Amino acid sequence: MLRQLPTRQRIRKGIVIIAFLSFPLTMNFLSPYVIIDGAMNGIVNGSLILFGLMFLASLFLGRAWCGWVCPGAGMEEIVEPINRSAVNRRKLDWIKWLIWIPWISLIVFLVFQSGGYHAVNMLHLTVDGISVSGSPDRPIIFAYLIYYIVIGLFIGLAIIVGRRAACHTICWMAPFMMIGRWIRNRFGWPSLRLVANASACTDCKICTRLCPMSLDVHTMVLAEQMEHSECILCGTCVDHCGKDAIRFSFSSQNVGKHALHTGDQ
Repeated sequence: MLRQLPTRQRIRKGIVIIAFLSFPLTMNFLSPYVIIDGAMNGIVNGSLILFGLMFLASLFLGRAWCGWVCPGAGMEEIVEPINRSAVNRRKLDWIKWLIWIPWISLIVFLVFQSGGYHAVNMLHLTVDGISVSGSPDRPIIFAYLIYYIVIGLFIGLAIIVGRRAACHTICWMAPFMMIGRWIRNRFGWPSLRLVANASACTDCKICTRLCPMSLDVHTMVLAEQMEHSECILCGTCVDHCGKDAIRFSFSSQNVGKHALHTGDQ
């Protein structure tokens, strides 16, 4: 008999699946190529603005985008029942940085080469608000080819490697939020985070088994240190813990270990 998901997780999964279904409309706003084309032509475009907003949001919401809004999350979670294996993060987590650093360096170089940004076009390379529409300089077959390549990579990695493998390897969006989260932690200002109460833990380890990012949540709970750069604040561990050993909190990092004991939510 299938077990019903907690209400918050049903809502979350519904949102990321809708985000995936909307991907034909939104792909260019998340595209690593469109921002490069914009840099070559000195055009501030939708992807540049959205990536900037991801960074700013991460200063207060961490990587909640990854858990709650990202179309890639919808792609991966749809096929999660095929391969629920945890991934080897030590072998995979560095790959996205190997992709992101040269990509960002190229964008900066192209911006300087084009003389800086001198125009704004939110719909750059987007026709009639649909990302997979064709244009005179980009046939529709090319747009669909890119669309299916992205879907194939995200879904294929999840099926072959394990849970959210693309988030650990090829995601070009995660580093923006990881850097923002690192800055947030350095300043210690209030933000959305998880807090734990080790005394409530019964060592069932369901939090670790179900974590979509393959984190050892159980060990984090016992240490009452829930901060982790790969945590996407999806709340899976929160909603499946029958003892309320993990909760969301909007607090500064120095609230730390005893936030739950003081009733901080």
